[in-house]
Amino acid sequence: MLLSVVIPVFNEAETLSMTLARLREALRRVTWEIIFVDDGSTDGSLEIIRRAALLDPRIKALSFSRNFGHQAAITAGLDFANGDAVAVMDADLQDPPELLPRMLELLQQGYDVVSPKRVSREGETVFKRCTAALFYRALARIVNGKLSVDVGDFRLFSRRAVLAIRNFRERHRFMRGLVAWLGLKEAILPFERQPRAAGETKYSFWKMLQFAWTAVSSFSALPLRLSIAAGAILSCGGFLYLLWVLYLAIFTHKLVPGWASIVTLQCIFSGMILLALGAIGDYVARIYEESKDRPLYVVASAVNCQIPRSEIRCASVLPIAEDNPIPAVRVSA
Repeated sequence: MLLSVVIPVFNEAETLSMTLARLREALRRVTWEIIFVDDGSTDGSLEIIRRAALLDPRIKALSFSRNFGHQAAITAGLDFANGDAVAVMDADLQDPPELLPRMLELLQQGYDVVSPKRVSREGETVFKRCTAALFYRALARIVNGKLSVDVGDFRLFSRRAVLAIRNFRERHRFMRGLVAWLGLKEAILPFERQPRAAGETKYSFWKMLQFAWTAVSSFSALPLRLSIAAGAILSCGGFLYLLWVLYLAIFTHKLVPGWASIVTLQCIFSGMILLALGAIGDYVARIYEESKDRPLYVVASAVNCQIPRSEIRCASVLPIAEDNPIPAVRVSA
């Protein structure tokens, strides 16, 4: 059995050597290939990967023309993986390579997906742990309870699971949700997540918010439904307030002319309208981006990589220089 290990890389020069060493040690008894996907790094990560690939043909390198994002890098790795089983893990060693042999054992028992579950998150702030727990549990309810809580992108897939995932070519990608949507037989393997081996996380608070919004909007129309519900509640509240004002005007002499209540209601309703329009606008923008049918990623260079036999949909592989020949891929919708 050939195991492909897909590793997205973005400015991980400090950890790559350690990652390679631990992978070699963990996979001594396994036939393997490692596919590094450089997502527009600027710190020398690509040079480290290329040197390793030139020394060992089992190490493969893909380099994007620019930063296309972590999820696009995972997609490219899955597109180029040749293995009977394909693992996806990060380069920061928070996903322990030593877990891969045990994951392979579970896969051979008939599972299509093996998902390590974090039982601890060392090296992370209390805020990060709390928001992550809230996010996963809220999203699990949105995705019909199929999303595995506290499971990230560190996973092992069978060949048929990889072939199924390759059919998903949407631009705004949330791989964890795609795996849950497939509904394939999944094994959960608890593990203790370690802190980063070196460097700092590339996911800022703003990027985490964007990632969370992509996850929600890709698999649910809940924000639109919430805006409808909030609009209905506010409308009912406004109608009840109108009845109260009419009562004061007709049956009492306590009604004091003023603008405070009008301004308050106007702010509430205007804010609600803007929120609803913003949610609708974002969904429309996503439809617009999907309609353009642009490639998910552009591969500018590659080392030791062979073009898959089947066409890569919605992707672009540029012609490579003669010292590293690789044919161009025709892009299809």
